[in-house]
Parts: sequence; structure tokens; C-alpha cells
Amino acid sequence: MEAPKKLFIKTYGCQMNVYDSERMAEAMGAEGYVQTETVEEADMVLLNTCHIREKASEKLYSDLGRLRNLKAAKPEMKVGVAGCVAQAEGAEILRRMPLVDLVVGPQSYHRLPAMVKAEGRQVDTEFPTEDKFDHLPQRKGYRGPTAFLTVQEGCDKFCAFCVVPYTRGAEVSRPASRLLKEARDLVARGVREITLLGQNVNAYHGEDRTLAGLIREMAQIEGLDRLRYTTSHPNDMGDDLIAAHAEVPQLMPYLHLPVQSGSDRILKAMNRKHTAAHYLDLIGKIRQARPDVLLTSDFIVGFPGETDQDFQETMRLVRAVGYGAAYCFKYSARPGTPAAEKTPVPSDVADARLQELQGLILAQQQAAQQAMVGQVVEVLYEKPGRLPGQMVGKSQHLMAVHVQDATGKTGDLVRARVTSAVTNSLSAVLL
Repeated sequence: MEAPKKLFIKTYGCQMNVYDSERMAEAMGAEGYVQTETVEEADMVLLNTCHIREKASEKLYSDLGRLRNLKAAKPEMKVGVAGCVAQAEGAEILRRMPLVDLVVGPQSYHRLPAMVKAEGRQVDTEFPTEDKFDHLPQRKGYRGPTAFLTVQEGCDKFCAFCVVPYTRGAEVSRPASRLLKEARDLVARGVREITLLGQNVNAYHGEDRTLAGLIREMAQIEGLDRLRYTTSHPNDMGDDLIAAHAEVPQLMPYLHLPVQSGSDRILKAMNRKHTAAHYLDLIGKIRQARPDVLLTSDFIVGFPGETDQDFQETMRLVRAVGYGAAYCFKYSARPGTPAAEKTPVPSDVADARLQELQGLILAQQQAAQQAMVGQVVEVLYEKPGRLPGQMVGKSQHLMAVHVQDATGKTGDLVRARVTSAVTNSLSAVLL
């Protein structure tokens, strides 16, 4: 019997890329490929790229460069580039990197098996008319207790700094009926927590449902104990979704709601179409609905035109909200976006602002962790810990929790009292 071919996937970037990598692995699994964690033994190497941050392309070309010797030793090995850098720079990748056999965009990866079988180098960065999810194999076999489920793709917001509308296309929502079926299938395979994904997930509108309506229907699935969603835009945070946080027990008290800046002047330049006051009003409504919610956000410092006063308005907003964590970045120009044509803030100034903002966010994160000491949390075990008899999982607030539990198993949902906290995790004793 012929040994199965081996597939190595490296995933860059967001949770949606993690989900896409899983689906590509399943598509290739239907062709007889099994995944490997060792690139040297792979028959196919797939790099699933992200284009959001600075130096995304350089990182890809660096990783491809490291594959040159392996490809020379194994010329029959296929090398593929997928994801948003593939979408943006497909022809350039093939030109610069002769070792690459195929390039596939994030909307075309259902065509990956056919591309692998085809003769010659292949590139597919179209936005196909067919729904890729109709052409992917059904997800099978037991899996861990948590799963991602893409419900919405693309974005119509056109923030001045962002490439997503160009690499992922216009907003598209998957049919609710198919998502409910996929969620039931995941639960039957051992999943107890599902995170609903979208570039702009709270703009979901599949089959006349809002995201709140979809969440309420998913909460009816027996065995699905937890629901989360990410990433959201403040302009699509409707009253029905806020109400779902108060009324749906399965919807966890955690919300990632990017604001990017606290300055109305910069928000306008970013084309965010909301103000700091609107954002703070939303936070008030959300906390009224779910007082124990933990909030996280995204911030960009050094956006073209940002003054010291603009930055201080961001710091004031952060102090007003009190975050559990945040992703803070120095602005980096993305080719093809409107902001890329503007003069950036001097690098040393942006660096200093980033350091100041990160210091404040870190202090808020540590305070949020310390506030959990003595509290009872529910922990969904995801894996054994490093210490004997220890299990590790996530609390309702998506905090990592280490629990001493010699009989615990992956997938158990337990109650534990928090005994201590460090910046990125909690320790707890089983109740």
C-alpha cells in the first residue's frame, strides 16, 4: 500500500487564516494527504499568508528562501503560497521565487486539489462566482473542544489603512442554515465552544438573520456550551447584538471591539465613520447589558497626521474604557491603500507613542488579571499543562487558566477558584 503524502502548513496572521488552513488541510486530506509538523518530510509545503502588518511580503520571501535547499533536494515537493499576500502579489511571487509551484487566493482555495494535480505552475487569485464552501469536503473525525467557524468574509468599510477589502473582497455572509448544520457537525465531533469569524463579523446578514439571530439559534444546539465572535466594527454593533450579550448564557462575556484611535480627527482620516463619543456610548451600553464583560481592542499609533494631542486623546479613551488587553501597532503603509500616499509620522515619534500606549494597556491587562484572584471561573480544558496533573484551558473571559486536576480530560468544563495571576494566565484550584 502506498504511503500517504504529507502536507506541511504554516499559518500567518488572524483566526480566519487558522480556519482557512484547516479547510485547506481537509481539502487535501480528501486527496490522500496527511498533515505533518516537520517541513523536511513534507511532499507539499503551503504558506498561508497575511497582508495586514508591515513586512508581510518580506517575511514570506524570507521563509521561501529557507525552502530553497529543501526544494533542490526534493524537486518533486510542491510549494504553495495561499492567503492575502498571494491575492495581492500572485504574479510577483511566481516571478521572484521559481521554487513556488502554485499561488492561491483566500477565495479560491477550494480549487487547491485541482491545482496540485495540474501540469506547470498554477496561479488562482480570482474572486470566483461559486461559493468555495460548497466545494470543500465535509469536516470529519473527532477534534478538540474549541473550533473556529467562518460566517462572514470580506469588508465594505474601506478604512484608509487596510488592505482587507482588496484581498478578501466585498462583504459576503454565509447562509445561516449551512452554518447551523456545520455547527451541529462540529458539536457531534466533540466541540463545546465555537468562535464565529468574520473580517467584519457583526455585519453578518445571512438568510435575513443578523449575527444576534444566528447566535440565538446556535445557542439552541445541545452540547454547544460556549459562543464567541470576532472581529467586530463599532458601526455594526446593533442593539439586538448588545441584548444577546445580556440574554444568551452561551455567549461569553468577552468582546473584541477595535477602535484604532481616540481622536475624532484621526478616526475621520482613517475613514472609520464613527467618533470616540459614539464608541464610548457603545461601551456603556454593552457594560450595562453584561457588567462582567471583558473588552479588548486594536490601536494604531503614528497614523499620518497624528499629533501629540491626537495621541493623548487615544490615551484618554483607553483610560476611560479600561481594557483587558489590546493589540497596539505602529502604523505601516499598506501598498494600494489611501493612507499609503500620505506622509507618515516620524518613526522615533511613533515608537515612543507605541511604547507609552503599550505600557498603559499592560497595566490595565495586569489589573484585569489580578481582579480575577479569588473569583470562581468556568474553565474549558484544551490540553494537559506542563506540570504533572495539570490541565490548561480558557475561562469565560478568554483568559488562560492552569488548574491542578489529575483526573481532568481535554473537553471537560469545570469550575475553579483563581488563586494567583500573572500577565498572561491564571492559576486556579478545582472546586
